[in-house]
Amino acid sequence: MTNQNVVVPDTQAAINMAITVAVSNSEIFTTAAPGGYISISRKKFLKNLEINGGARINAWVDSMRASSPTHIKSTPSLSDDQSSWIIHHPSALDMFEQIIEASKGKQIVMFLDYDGTLSPIVEDPDRAYMSDAMRKTVKSLARCFPTAIVSGRCRDKVYSFVRLAELYYAGSHGMDIKGPAKGSKYKKASAKGVLFQPASEFLPMIDEVYKKLVERTKSTPGAKVEHNKFCCSVHYRCVEEKKWNEVAQQVKSVLKEYPKLRLTQGRKVLEIRPTIKWDKGKALEFLLESLGFANCTDVFPVYIGDDRTDEDAFKILRERGQGFGILVSKFPKDTSASYSLQEPTEVMNFLQKLVEWKRHSLRGQAML
Repeated sequence: MTNQNVVVPDTQAAINMAITVAVSNSEIFTTAAPGGYISISRKKFLKNLEINGGARINAWVDSMRASSPTHIKSTPSLSDDQSSWIIHHPSALDMFEQIIEASKGKQIVMFLDYDGTLSPIVEDPDRAYMSDAMRKTVKSLARCFPTAIVSGRCRDKVYSFVRLAELYYAGSHGMDIKGPAKGSKYKKASAKGVLFQPASEFLPMIDEVYKKLVERTKSTPGAKVEHNKFCCSVHYRCVEEKKWNEVAQQVKSVLKEYPKLRLTQGRKVLEIRPTIKWDKGKALEFLLESLGFANCTDVFPVYIGDDRTDEDAFKILRERGQGFGILVSKFPKDTSASYSLQEPTEVMNFLQKLVEWKRHSLRGQAML
């Protein structure tokens, strides 16, 4: 993600599919076809989100509604759009053989988002537990391929959910990266205990913002502020829709005090984070380099995620011309991913198929 935009989808796709949100006197928000991404010009955003900018806040709230699955479900033409969309983003399960064929002779490296990918989306973010079956699957996956969890969550919190020491963890949208504590046969000497925190100087500022967000939102029932170390998340999943305007006002009032921070938006969450040129795509590249695959042509990265922040990683894979992205979604979305899966259960099935294929391949080699 560049420092020019608060949220950046695939540029060409956004141009082709963008529909300006119909809000009086506001053109800073645009959204794609059903379930698409909201793009926000940072220059216009900072210029227009002044303290008395009521129309601008209305636009912000409209973008919050546009990203809500409950609103997406009510779209009349969804079935037609979904049929057309799935042609261009087929199921990774249905296309498994083709995917394996494309990866032959290359080292598969796995990158996994957490919320909505390994665990279901839940009302209370502190209860986003992954199933024992999913944990067992990811553990088996890490024995077969280098595997990283890339999340907007605080790295320590993601680790407390996953509890697998053999993985790489990239928390805070990749701003807090640590290598495996044990058990990874893929860990290079240069990657041993790798720890990378490109936004360390922002830690005191994020602490301040967290306290202010907690104070500003405490009057809104259901609003929950999460401290993710290098960013702050304001969850409004449990807030009545009629009070979303309050949440937007509260977050805006804090954001305007910190020009070195920016806004991004996920699934019923508003996030404030540093304006540095770092995102999940950059984290993917850093991890590939740490693993010794920076300039290799025989590497095959696979990134699976459900959120708009994962688009940065999908886009990097398209630009590299290596591997592919898989979007986890039941609804059509503007995306740079090549394939799709509908829910975490399908993600687990796909990962299990990868493990089974790898084990079968190794057995075949052993018999030669």
